[in-house]
Amino acid sequence: MSNIERDRWADECSDIGEKREIGFIDFQDDQSVCSYDPSKEGPVTVSIPFPFIQGKPQSILVGKTSKCSITIQNSTRDPVELWGIKIYCSNPANSFTLSLMEPPSANSESGNTRGFSEGFSIEDRVLQPLKTLTIWLSCKPKDMGLHTSVVHFDVGDDRIERVVFLLAEDNVSQSLASNRPYSRVPRKKRVAFDEYVASSRPARATGQGFKCKLKEFPIPKDVRELVANKQVPEVLVGGLARKNYFAFFRTLLVMEELRLEEDMRCHNMECVKLRRKGVRSQFLALDVPGLAERRPSLVHGDHVFVKHAAGSVGDNTVYRGYIYRVEADEVILKFAKEFYTHHRNDSLYSVGFTYNRINMRRLYQAVRAAENLESDLLFPSQSTKRRVIKTPFVPFSSLNEEQMRSVETILGCKGAPPYVIYGPPGTGKTMTLVEAILQVYSTRKNSRILVCAASNSAADHILERLVSNEVAEIKENEIFRLNAPSRPYEDIVPDYIRFCYFEESVFKCPPPKALMCYRIIISTYMSSALIHANGIKCGHFSHIFLDEAGQASEPESMIPIANLCQKQTVVVIAGDPKQLGPVIYSKDAETFGLGKSYLERLFECEYYKNENAGYITKLVRNYRCHPAILDLPSKLFYKGELLACKEDPSSSIGAKVDFLPNKEFPVLFFGIQGCDEREGNNPSWFNRFEASKVVDIINKLRANTDLNEIDIGVITPYRQQVLKIRKVLETWDMPDVKIGTVEQFQGQEREVIIVSTVRSTVKHNEFDRTYCLGFLSNPRRFNVAITRARSLLIIVGNPHIVCQDPYWNKLLWHCCDNNSYQGCPAPERQDFAAEVLNPEQNSYNEFEDPPSVTDEAEWSDVWK
Repeated sequence: MSNIERDRWADECSDIGEKREIGFIDFQDDQSVCSYDPSKEGPVTVSIPFPFIQGKPQSILVGKTSKCSITIQNSTRDPVELWGIKIYCSNPANSFTLSLMEPPSANSESGNTRGFSEGFSIEDRVLQPLKTLTIWLSCKPKDMGLHTSVVHFDVGDDRIERVVFLLAEDNVSQSLASNRPYSRVPRKKRVAFDEYVASSRPARATGQGFKCKLKEFPIPKDVRELVANKQVPEVLVGGLARKNYFAFFRTLLVMEELRLEEDMRCHNMECVKLRRKGVRSQFLALDVPGLAERRPSLVHGDHVFVKHAAGSVGDNTVYRGYIYRVEADEVILKFAKEFYTHHRNDSLYSVGFTYNRINMRRLYQAVRAAENLESDLLFPSQSTKRRVIKTPFVPFSSLNEEQMRSVETILGCKGAPPYVIYGPPGTGKTMTLVEAILQVYSTRKNSRILVCAASNSAADHILERLVSNEVAEIKENEIFRLNAPSRPYEDIVPDYIRFCYFEESVFKCPPPKALMCYRIIISTYMSSALIHANGIKCGHFSHIFLDEAGQASEPESMIPIANLCQKQTVVVIAGDPKQLGPVIYSKDAETFGLGKSYLERLFECEYYKNENAGYITKLVRNYRCHPAILDLPSKLFYKGELLACKEDPSSSIGAKVDFLPNKEFPVLFFGIQGCDEREGNNPSWFNRFEASKVVDIINKLRANTDLNEIDIGVITPYRQQVLKIRKVLETWDMPDVKIGTVEQFQGQEREVIIVSTVRSTVKHNEFDRTYCLGFLSNPRRFNVAITRARSLLIIVGNPHIVCQDPYWNKLLWHCCDNNSYQGCPAPERQDFAAEVLNPEQNSYNEFEDPPSVTDEAEWSDVWK
């Protein structure tokens, strides 16, 4: 056979095809590309170069040469023609070479290197009977990430193909490698503690008697059984309506509570020690590794049950104690006096936790009370059209046209239905809200204002903005920051502790008479239940402002509304339904409606959907982002209406960054083909190759610009990736770079945001989509992630994986088209149908977290 004939025949048989390029080969998804049985390939066998170790490619260091011998054995008694060996293609190009001699080591003497040559092919030769030929395949990577090569061996009438994978890494990524293979922990069984010795409840949990006692709201047995049998309760089938409001949301809350009960088992521990906090102290400390990373978290006042572990010395009595304090990785506990007569610091215990129902009971109570609300509040689509009344005012701050119109309308409102400040990212929503509060306070002398936020940090921020306004001059004795008793005293900035009420460093709700004297009260949604519990009646507040309302479930929003509103109460809701929604644990409850905020449901009403001026004002001027950063989210989520108003974008940090290929386009996509990994019994994913690249980018930014650590933020969807990056940055003495999930960045901004997408295989994509994990198929998480940066946005990820999602695909090619892509070769461009890019078609579970797993049974364990 001539060489020309053989080449033509060879191309027809190639698994790669005629085009000598390798795209992304997903070895984690398709094991066939690296699984060979040489015994079934014929009389001539070829060994496997760089074989996998524990299911993963071998790792090599960037800049170092890695080599592997390949044996070609003729098992026949006849000579066989070896027409040639060639590297068909490599990715990156020319990163692998072939040689007949073993490549010399870096410290070899020059005499040992004579006669050595390497190339991309070895000429034809004859394999002698029963003999073995040894050749060498080498790789010297220049960059981190997956290196792939396809080697062809043309032997007799056959072609043997070997696909080679190597993972090139640096010292940083190597330091993050797991020393413990992942092992799934068996599910923990429900443990019943029917008989126990009780201790007294912490004082702060019962610091005062409430006038309105909260009912127990036990879980209905029939609903529990339906959920346990994976049946859909009938009340959910027809959807939400006025007549079934309580029954509908009660059922969803039951589904959520049952999920939380199950998840709480993740905290149960075996054979652990309790150590005294002080020689004679009655407090004991229990280490709970990863406590801050778990959901639901343990909180002050939760029950804890302990008994001596099986096989350990001690009695079998069960003792019930309480959590008195929660710290980073430990909880402080206290038990009945009898417990301490048997306790020793070296004793081993079995520990079980139970879920604290207080917040769920508040939600049940709120949706029950909501049945008495006017339709104008619950279902505004059924109300008569509101007259547009605008009240002119003199602003305390500099406002734009939309912000002025919003405050004017709020001042003209006379009660229900709610008024919405629709605030896309960076449009000054909080500024508008604060201005409206100050105007009501200054111009309505009889006004009483309640301000609720989705988190303590958001509520603190509003307090800061209100009291720092020197023009409005709010009197100190007229503004109050209400905190939950479980909030650590140290959480509050010392300058603002004077606006809080506490005893012995424990936050409390002041007596009703004191509460009624304040003109402005600031709280979280959940803590506002304390106001109702203290006997404050509906109608006491003239205005109720709900900030970040898109992040609260409807039952959460009902805590202040249902308990404290009358028809004449002005309700102002601020938020963005295109950003992250409420955190819901039960996938079923989220699907049937608990994941939809009250704000989002209002947008189903025609007056809000059509942006009627009497019901809603949409802020459109973005003062945060560089125009190039804002351009894509504006088109994808806000009809292209957002206006970039950042002052002097030409002077932004992107123009000073050396490695940015297009200085006028401060959005960079750096492609890296890493590897998804898990370790120990932690099912959360990490990608150490991306983690190393993130750290490298941070080092370059710090070296070449005047950026401070606090100017840089890192967003990643998996908690384990957060911990890996944080570990490296602490080693490099950069603790002030904020690293967190998307949820932790909502409402925040940084000069530079680096996003690590983690995923490097399509194997887990479908599970991620099903449970709305990671970034894929979650447009809201995508929207928040890419709108946190003021001046520079850098994405580090595998383009072949993220391009499977229509939103990330748009971002990838947005960068490519603007000459702002670096790293591994980009995938082929693909176009998605327009209807795919429709956030309204998606429902979301807004967990930042975890790991995809192989079956639904493991889903409950991903929070560990």
